[in-house]
Amino acid sequence: MSGNVLRDPRWRTGSVRNCESSEGLKHIAYRWYNVQKPHINSNQNQVCELDHLVPLELGGADGLGNIWPQCGPDAVTLNERYFKQKDRVENYLAQKVKSGRMELGAAQRGIASDWTQYLPAANRWCQDSGRC
Repeated sequence: MSGNVLRDPRWRTGSVRNCESSEGLKHIAYRWYNVQKPHINSNQNQVCELDHLVPLELGGADGLGNIWPQCGPDAVTLNERYFKQKDRVENYLAQKVKSGRMELGAAQRGIASDWTQYLPAANRWCQDSGRC
């Protein structure tokens, strides 16, 4: 997928979600990573998310090779759990790619290797733009 596709305002992640692997099949990732699937995992009780290592909004695949259970920490509010923090990074990097300020490949490699390196900038962007 190219940066141009991602910049197209008509493109949505829904067009590629669950095409390669069904939502149900993705739950096998919990076993692969030896993580117990939470019994109650929704709303304020959500502690895990089956996440894309390289997010769909940055051209990541929707297959099992790009899915992992991202969990915790339990003792913080929902907005501060790791998967919610990574969502902010994903939105920040997608905005940088769409605006032409970052190459798509650099964003993909960076988020896959260590998404937390972008967290301070993503939090600032989120606060400044109001697009959290």
